[in-house]
Amino acid sequence: MRTQSGILDASQLAINALSHPVIMVDGEGMIIFANAEAEGFFRSSAAMLARHRLSDFVPFGSPLLTLVDQVRERSAPFNEYRVDISSPRLGPDRIVDIYVAPVAEAPDSAVIMFLERSMAEKIDRQMTHRGAARSVTGLAAMLAHEIKNPLSGIRGAAQLLENVVSDDDRSLARLIREETDRIVALVDRMEVFSDERPVDSMPVNIHVVLDHVKAIAKNGFARNITFIEEYDPSLPPILANRDQLVQVFINLIKNAAEAIGNKMGGEIRLSTAFRPGIRFSVPGTRERVSLPMEFCVHDNGPGVPQDIQSMIFDPFITTKQNGSGLGLALVAKIVGAHGGVIECDSTARGTTFRILMPAWREQEASGAKRNKAASTA
Repeated sequence: MRTQSGILDASQLAINALSHPVIMVDGEGMIIFANAEAEGFFRSSAAMLARHRLSDFVPFGSPLLTLVDQVRERSAPFNEYRVDISSPRLGPDRIVDIYVAPVAEAPDSAVIMFLERSMAEKIDRQMTHRGAARSVTGLAAMLAHEIKNPLSGIRGAAQLLENVVSDDDRSLARLIREETDRIVALVDRMEVFSDERPVDSMPVNIHVVLDHVKAIAKNGFARNITFIEEYDPSLPPILANRDQLVQVFINLIKNAAEAIGNKMGGEIRLSTAFRPGIRFSVPGTRERVSLPMEFCVHDNGPGVPQDIQSMIFDPFITTKQNGSGLGLALVAKIVGAHGGVIECDSTARGTTFRILMPAWREQEASGAKRNKAASTA
């Protein structure tokens, strides 16, 4: 690593600790400093970066280079959002937010921080999913109260009519009863959203859950699909409700199987991994917690239509002809109640649903039990 002073001072140590890529360029555009995250972002070591100009890594005429010039000219920081810096060296689909600031102690130098757009959008989407779940919660409570009671009267009246009307009209009375039953079933499904009780959790081995769900799928809706397992056997448990996790993965795997359909060579890949990095504020906590546990369900189906990808976890959004659009909304609610994040990445080659959740820490669980016991003593 090469700096103007040649000394890695305290400020540089602090920058090295940041979870975002940060570099410093001199007046000629040479990269004179790169933190640890920048090495991964640029796919080069700090020593290798120090041999190159910033322009060697970004596309010709990139807005980033113009932004650096503006910072030098005006000696003031600038932000730019959704900048495409995709290049052969950085890879495709590199959309970032950029913050560039001058360095008072080094004229014409600039510090650049990159915020990968995928992370920012992940946080934005999670907030949207939670807001959508809260909206459905209110709607479910209203439907249960205002609709189910009169529906029971309609159903009873239709059932009585079946016994007294002519044969020609009996089918119409039966249709009224069946459609009423269907609406009641839909309202019952939506009532799940109004359950705001804390999750009854315990340490759960995610691989036991996935093996259970896979067995259900292989003996039912996904019997003709190949399953591939990419598990990290060293993963610690997660603090979760096992039955709710089973519900989450049955929904995701069933969606994957339906997306594949009768395609030859259909595959569903289940993966688990430990990926430290993102920190998130979650319900029920007063601090930002890490979400290092990654669980993925990937299929090689045709992908989710681009026009609904951003709304895939909203209620009543579905690509199925007879779908209710509540399955993925419920999945998002359950994951959020567990303090996690769910996201969807989809292309024409397949779809990946990725769940990030906190790991179970025994000392925290023991402390919670002691506090509960003390409060009930």
